[in-house]
Amino acid sequence: MTTIQQAIEQEPLIVNKGDGVATITINRPRRKNAINHAMWLDLARHFDELSSDLQVRAIILTGAGEDFSAGADIAEFDTLRAPGNAEAYEAANAAAFAAVRNARVPVIAALRGVCFGGGFGLAAAADIRIATPDALFSVPAARLGPAYPQDAMQDIVAAAGPQMARYLTYTGARIDAPAALAAGLILEIVPKDELGARASAIAASIAANAPLSVRASKLAIRAVLSGEAADVDSALAAGAATFASADYAEGRAAFREKRSPRFMGK
Repeated sequence: MTTIQQAIEQEPLIVNKGDGVATITINRPRRKNAINHAMWLDLARHFDELSSDLQVRAIILTGAGEDFSAGADIAEFDTLRAPGNAEAYEAANAAAFAAVRNARVPVIAALRGVCFGGGFGLAAAADIRIATPDALFSVPAARLGPAYPQDAMQDIVAAAGPQMARYLTYTGARIDAPAALAAGLILEIVPKDELGARASAIAASIAANAPLSVRASKLAIRAVLSGEAADVDSALAAGAATFASADYAEGRAAFREKRSPRFMGK
């Protein structure tokens, strides 16, 4: 490995922004993008920062090299995830999952290779998932002994359905991309050399649309899935706000004038 490559890998999370789209890349390819405690904290921070950036209209989450993520770094299990420390470690996990789940804008997970454990949890918390033919999915907690966090389990159930969630978590089995597609866990299977381009195309399509409308749809879908009164109230308020927005007026004007709308998120 060259000095340049080593320097690049010293940055375990890479964030890029441009044209309304942000990309977060998990960058530990020599360890199959295993996520350590510091990275869990940084993932939550990056997603929170991007969510507060009104120039960002979509986020892509992916992994460097040949894998998305093998999940939590097992090298830390005997120390940071040992009894007495496990609660704090799980809190860092939960914060990262929540930051993905609650991002202001849609999150697209572009998946290749292994998508295991905590990596699976991050992908499940995303809004849209696409994967390459070689992608493998697993939730191996039962093979190691710890419980999978409840808040992350809700993402898995929403993404894959209760039957597949039971199978994956009870058995620790691996499923391939076709099985994930059949379960609804992923939207589509994309050739390996087209994964980045396809994720970017989906993100660009979202970024070109009215941000307030997209946000209202995201909140409405969450309310349908959760059934929580607070989520319903948030969705109703966001939906009502779109009708008084400048973007709604712009959308109508663009339609009348047969031109592409220029949405400002206001």
